[in-house]
Formats: sequence, structure tokens, C-alpha cells
Amino acid sequence: MIDQPIREGPGPEQEDAQNAARVEAIFRDVGAYRDGHFKLKSGRHADRYIEKFQVLQWPARVTELCRLMADRAWSPGGVTAIDVVIGPTTGGVILAYEVARQLGVRGIFAEQITAADGTTSRELRRGFEIRPGEKVLLVDDVVTTGASLVEMVPLIEQAGGELFLAIVLVDRTGELSSVESPVTHQVYSAEALWSLSLPTYEAGDECPGCAAGLPLEAPGSSGLSVP
Repeated sequence: MIDQPIREGPGPEQEDAQNAARVEAIFRDVGAYRDGHFKLKSGRHADRYIEKFQVLQWPARVTELCRLMADRAWSPGGVTAIDVVIGPTTGGVILAYEVARQLGVRGIFAEQITAADGTTSRELRRGFEIRPGEKVLLVDDVVTTGASLVEMVPLIEQAGGELFLAIVLVDRTGELSSVESPVTHQVYSAEALWSLSLPTYEAGDECPGCAAGLPLEAPGSSGLSVP
């Protein structure tokens, strides 16, 4: 563990607003937050789209964003109580390692596995472990349904870890405040650096982009316009 550098700044609410504005600015600057007419993997349409990997390709941007996440893990005495930072594949791998570096602790990741019945869960591989009693910071990039965070919680519980906080860069729902274990039903604190509500629409008259005749893009696949 390392000591937190002494910083003086605004109060919590003002700081949260400043952080959210900074995260939005970073996403916009690199073209990761776009306005237009988009087809999502679900088949639904949206008028705004977030492509996290446009941000994660820039080390300096990632370092700054992870500093904002790491700041949540410092105690008032200036020493972090976190023992390990964990993230889900894929984007969470990058974030977990950089947040861990800034906190001076271990950074690990969990991979998704699919059972024979098609259900998915998370698993620690490659010799990674969470030791009983370790305080865990869970990080991720963008929350859409919250499924990736929910999948991570049983893994932490089964290892005997103590989930200190789940924190993400962006919450697309505007509603993230907690994450509930599907096994123990324990509720843990969760928060986002930048929270916004991004509605989605069925294709057709319900969709503003369709109604306006805007070209349709599928940026999560080829990035090309859809005929």
C-alpha cells in the first residue's frame, strides 16, 4: 500500500459534478460519446452511443480516469484499506490494473465462463486469488444492464473477500447505486463517475432517428452504416 497524496479541493457534491463533467469531456474528446442513429447489439436503436475502447486505447486518458476511481478508495487518514482491485474482462482488465497501480495493491481480473445450460458466471484463472478477509474494490467500464457487476459478486463472496465498493466509469441507466448478490442477496454500494440515461427504441416510428430518416450505424460490430 502507498500513502495518498494530500489534496485540497471542493466538497463531495461539487467534486462529483466536476468528475462527471471531466469524464464526459474525455469521452467526447476521443469520439467515444457520439450523437446520431445507432443499432445496438440487442437490435434496438439509440440516438447516443458510447464506445469505451475509443477511450481505453489512450494510456494517459486511462490514467486520469483511474485516478478518479482510485480516489474513492482512500480513507480519511490518507491510506487505502483496499487489498486487491478486480475487474471483469474485457475493459475491466485495463482499469483494474491501473487503479491497483495507483493504490499500490494487486490488480486481477475474472473471466466469463458459460455452462452447458447456457448460463454464465465469472471465474478466477491464471493463479489469481482473493484471500479470505481481503477488502476488494470492483471496477468496470460501462454499465448497461449491470449484469457484469452482478456476475462478479458471488466470486468475491465465495473467496471470502469483502466487497468495499463497486465503481464504474459510466452508468448508462442513470440508476446505479448498489449491486445485489444473486446468491446471498447482500446489497453492496456501487457508484459511477458519470451517470446518464440513454434511452433505446424499437426500430420504426418509435425511434427518432428512424422518423427523421437518419443513416443507421452499428458501431459495436463493423462500425459501418447499416443498409
